Amino acid sequence: MTLPLLVVDGANVVGSVPDGWWKDRRGAAERLRDRLAAHGGPADGPYPGPYEIVLVVEGRARGVASVPGVRVEEAPAGGDDLITDLARAAAGRPCVVVTADRELRRRVGEWGARCVGPRALP
Repeated sequence: MTLPLLVVDGANVVGSVPDGWWKDRRGAAERLRDRLAAHGGPADGPYPGPYEIVLVVEGRARGVASVPGVRVEEAPAGGDDLITDLARAAAGRPCVVVTADRELRRRVGEWGARCVGPRALP
């Protein structure tokens, strides 16, 4: 059985909560990764879980390790291109992208991905 793919725009999700993330971007990405590992994907997502979860990190958030249940992918530059590539590779498979970025939502939508905002995550 193929699990739905959940791709998380780490920079966008972390940046959606003004909790001091800008002081420690890597630490904020690690906390997000750990929440995803503990709680999984969105409770009210377009597909029932469980999900195969990919957290995309970039910039000063690089260096975050994968953990059981969450694969971390480092974007060589901005994360949007990598997230779009992941959605393209998942074409034909249920795929959800977590982001509030309108342009990214449009890009991944071209490949059939559904989108939810950062508040959809636990």
